[in-house]
Amino acid sequence: MNLFLRLLASAVATAVAVWLVPGITLTADDTTDQVLTLLGVAVILGLVNAIIRPFAWVMGACFIILTFGLFLLVINALMLMLTSWLAGELGLGFHVDGFWWALLGSLVISLVSAVVASVLGAER
Repeated sequence: MNLFLRLLASAVATAVAVWLVPGITLTADDTTDQVLTLLGVAVILGLVNAIIRPFAWVMGACFIILTFGLFLLVINALMLMLTSWLAGELGLGFHVDGFWWALLGSLVISLVSAVVASVLGAER
């Protein structure tokens, strides 16, 4: 149940990022396609964060320490760009236009998913 709540929180956060950030687009024909695309992107983002992100943290540990953790924002943006690329390869209508939009989008997704997950009662 907790996994489903976190997936739902991530999908809602991604929808908010699509709505707020002009450089992140979602192309789907109707509401059902939009919801399915957002759920698919949430799954991809979860897998990317579970598999790739730990390696990125280890490889960028020196930069993370030198920048007092600000390099984590760069890692999050790169994970969102990778998610956008994978979604495009899988035929999902989700696209991030560039690094700066990915940086802003990753901030929005992180904040909104944390708030939604806490409201839904999803524990870490």
